[in-house]
Amino acid sequence: MDQPILIAGEIYRDSSYGRRHPLAIPRVSSTLDLIKALGWFDPARYIDSPQATPEQLARFHDPEYIAAVQSAEAAQAAPVDVRERFNIGRAGNPIFPEMFRRPATAAGAGITAADLIAQGARCIHSPAGGTHHGRAAQASGFCYFNDPVLTLLRLLDLGFSRLLYLDFDAHHGDGVEVAFTGEPRVLCLSIHEDKRWPFTGALTDRAEGSAFNLPVPEGFNDSELDAIVARLVLPLGEAFAPQVVVIQAGADALTEDPLSRLSLSNGALWRAVAAGRGLAPRAVILGGGGYNPWSVTRAWTGLWGTLNGYSVPDRLPPAAETLMRGLFWDHRMGRNPPEDWFTTLADPPRPGPIRPEISQGIDWLLAEAQRAGL
Repeated sequence: MDQPILIAGEIYRDSSYGRRHPLAIPRVSSTLDLIKALGWFDPARYIDSPQATPEQLARFHDPEYIAAVQSAEAAQAAPVDVRERFNIGRAGNPIFPEMFRRPATAAGAGITAADLIAQGARCIHSPAGGTHHGRAAQASGFCYFNDPVLTLLRLLDLGFSRLLYLDFDAHHGDGVEVAFTGEPRVLCLSIHEDKRWPFTGALTDRAEGSAFNLPVPEGFNDSELDAIVARLVLPLGEAFAPQVVVIQAGADALTEDPLSRLSLSNGALWRAVAAGRGLAPRAVILGGGGYNPWSVTRAWTGLWGTLNGYSVPDRLPPAAETLMRGLFWDHRMGRNPPEDWFTTLADPPRPGPIRPEISQGIDWLLAEAQRAGL
């Protein structure tokens, strides 16, 4: 099982958080369709994701919370006290028809990925994964179940003892950090937008030695991410020497995303993930944020191509272009999309200066790592 394996499912095609929610867009389904349109789909390396059972979810999540999500899905309603206690039906975590089955399927993909890694697989890609805000007994930030945490816990249960979690999402992976605070077998490294929800992950936040955080300023560019990978991610990763790396590859740090003010190209994300993937003999690559259907579809399709070593075409073939022209986004940015969103896969590079706060943050974290004996 040396070649990458893709895990997804059809539940994402027909479910939505609601018409006005940021996740009321195609993401996983359109990525799968574009992979097929490019001829990059191999049925022998595709797994239809199973749904995690309540018992599997309870490895991290509170059983009463799991039951509440199931009940809210069945009734399409929840009492006020349940909404307040578990943060469902409010604050971006709506009650919708697949609110249990959809995140349970993403969790099932992560658990399956861990099992495959233990059986010898080298690289698994689950674009539906990356729901890194979910808490043990509360939904948070559009995340009902925390599939990165469940993936990492399953790997620990299977005997792995050095796990690296890399998070490239625009938003800090707070749920994962909290879950592994003080856990020496898991090291979390998050690069995220400063002063952006959930307003955690400060430079000085070390999670009792289990995390390194680098908040970055608005306008974060390709050159800055390349520098962080070369000067921080690779040295820390090599020093930690993980057996498995789990990477959250959110696409919301790209220029076109409406929920951040960062300025990356998808090529910079692909390079960062490829570099992170090389830090361990085995890797699980998840999705994450991404709220522009064209940018997230292009980003995750290109990521699958990168993991496989496929050549990215200068122009999409006709079937792929037709697919991209058929996407819809009820947002001001979706009214008159630029032509290259339809016709290309790779963004133009977005280089820029490496600002002092980036270099200073890298240096501070490297000094912290040295003080910690890493």
